Amino acid sequence: MKKTLILMAAILGFAVVASAQPRAIGLRAGYGGEFSYQHGLGGNFAELDLGWWHNHINLVGTYDFILGGNGQVNVYLGPGAQLSIWNDAPANKSYVNVGLAGQFGVEWNIPQIPLQLSLDWRPVFYFLENGRGFGYDSVGLGIRYRF
Repeated sequence: MKKTLILMAAILGFAVVASAQPRAIGLRAGYGGEFSYQHGLGGNFAELDLGWWHNHINLVGTYDFILGGNGQVNVYLGPGAQLSIWNDAPANKSYVNVGLAGQFGVEWNIPQIPLQLSLDWRPVFYFLENGRGFGYDSVGLGIRYRF
């Protein structure tokens, strides 16, 4: 019984902390399109993006440190990881690749309305044989609803 009460208190505590943090959901457009979710963590934030471009699907997660700003306009930088899946239709093959990502950008939280605009660059270094190398062309413009 004691373990159950401790577990319930821990779950409730995590829920309260998670609901007290600022969040944003929206789209990021650049080299394809992405559904984007941000979750505030103290003074920083985590971002999770699910994207598509022609025959590619990407899942990217980053932890971004706010380097400077006033809460309305912020500059951020952070590490992350990416999982990519794509289909080569002529060869009838599918591929999977993983990589280390980085993200550098600036965001503007519009004070009059709960809207956030961002511009960032997300380079990725891919590890697997079917696509090993450096991808540097992911510049994106984001628009998110803050809640």
